[in-house]
Amino acid sequence: LTSDCCGCWSRFDNTNPFSFSFDLLLWLSPCAASIFMDLREKLLFTGFFILAAAIDGARADTMVTGSVFCDQCKDGQRSLFDYPIYGIKVTISCADSEGEVTMSREETTNWLGNYVMKFDGAPDLSGCYAQVSGSSSGQATVDCGAAAGPAQYLRLVFRMFDMEMYAVDPLLAQPAQPMSFCPRSANPVPPSPVTPAVRPPPPFRLPPMPGLPPLPSLPPLPPMPPMPFLEASACPHESWTSPEYRCYWRAVNPDTKVAVVFGLLAGRRYGTDVTLWQGLQGRGEAYRALLREGVTAFLNSYNSLQFPYNTIGVVQRMNLALMGSPRNVLLTALRFTRANSGYGNVTCNFTPCK
Repeated sequence: LTSDCCGCWSRFDNTNPFSFSFDLLLWLSPCAASIFMDLREKLLFTGFFILAAAIDGARADTMVTGSVFCDQCKDGQRSLFDYPIYGIKVTISCADSEGEVTMSREETTNWLGNYVMKFDGAPDLSGCYAQVSGSSSGQATVDCGAAAGPAQYLRLVFRMFDMEMYAVDPLLAQPAQPMSFCPRSANPVPPSPVTPAVRPPPPFRLPPMPGLPPLPSLPPLPPMPPMPFLEASACPHESWTSPEYRCYWRAVNPDTKVAVVFGLLAGRRYGTDVTLWQGLQGRGEAYRALLREGVTAFLNSYNSLQFPYNTIGVVQRMNLALMGSPRNVLLTALRFTRANSGYGNVTCNFTPCK
């Protein structure tokens, strides 16, 4: 208690208990207010000191994110035929004003085609660029690392408290040759040169010419080659395991791991050594049926653009089912089964491989 408050004790009449209680109430009101005001100021000062120390000790970080797509048609741009690719190496390089590389960092894309790089501190990466530098041996699902598309510069999208986030426009990795189902664009005809207008000479009438013989009819143009990728198709798992249709395994091969395609949840449930071919053999149990129909839907989504589920949608629904209840597993497997059967309206467009 302060000296001013403690001095109030001399005013109490200790002989009369009622007078003592009344005097105590009169003394307690101003003294307690003074004590609480001092305590609040000390707590506010202590909290401000702790907050300042925490902000001063925070470590700054910089993160760069982007994705890589397989440019199957080698047209230099993203299209319906392109898809995110796994196992591609991406290099971020920074150069000074003389063109000398001062910093370089390399990362590999995950199974969704994304990559993330972290840098300590808050360096200025506005002049840095990212480019495809090759494929990681034993990880790429398809040979799509023979060539690389153009490099892309980093873009600053977020900055706060010395923390920065940069984004990179999608990079392209290209195979050695375009795929057979890619459309072929005809060479454009150069425009005819523009000639200045000339005043016509005076008309000169020629004698009538005899009629020309009729021109022979031209042969009909050959039919356009079929493009099965644009046709509606839904094939059951029995067709995908048939040896005569083995050539339709394009984006992935039968030995590709289930964990590579569907992620960590599928790897924990089915094991990291299970292949797509083994997943198509599942029978009896609900989770095996989900894997069988999920792999079939994944293959159908690559084979036909008109399949009800796209590739990313199949992977997302597979993971949501694995995180849910057994009822969700059965419902998702049933939906995949109906889509793989074409809902009774779409058939399988497979023809025996040559």
